[in-house]
Amino acid sequence: MPVKIRLQRHGKKGKPFYWIVAADARAKRDGKYLEKLGIYNPNVNPAQIELDIDGSVQWLQNGAQPTDTARAILSYKGVMLKNHLAGGVAKGALTQEQAEEKFNAWVEDKGKAVDAKKGKLSDAQEKAKAEALAAEKVVNQTRIAEAQPEPEVVAEETEATPETTENVEATEEVSAIDQAAEEAKAEKAPAAEEAPAAEATDTKKEE
Repeated sequence: MPVKIRLQRHGKKGKPFYWIVAADARAKRDGKYLEKLGIYNPNVNPAQIELDIDGSVQWLQNGAQPTDTARAILSYKGVMLKNHLAGGVAKGALTQEQAEEKFNAWVEDKGKAVDAKKGKLSDAQEKAKAEALAAEKVVNQTRIAEAQPEPEVVAEETEATPETTENVEATEEVSAIDQAAEEAKAEKAPAAEEAPAAEATDTKKEE
């Protein structure tokens, strides 16, 4: 019976996750399977992969053929490497201890690479949050500034300067002098008119 290691779809529309299974090649994609080997969730970054490495190696040694996607996942988790090292042990090219040492070293390096990627993603997310917060603050400040009414402009009363005060006082003095002169002229005019009349009366008496 030909066996394939492939993905079986689960989840909801738009957010699928998969089971990694060993199934009969003639079975439907989401039908019966022989063994569940792990899960693959592509909805997070980096993708979540949980895999039974030893069980997957066993199926590969028994002749199971992975699909392209399943092969990429198995390679990412080191299953293909461990299967290759197991073949070398079977041929006598290296001992089991050497194979395990090489595999553990590869797993350690892979873990460091994954952690570095997670750190970069975390930094990028923090930077994006900071930029979004700064942009939101700018928008809020703009809205507050637009909502505030414009201050009314009040005309300031100009204070009279000493020079202006002196000019006003001088003008008032001149006006007072002119008024006194006019009053004096008015008083002299009736006296002048009475004098000729008195002279005319004296002249008639003499005659």
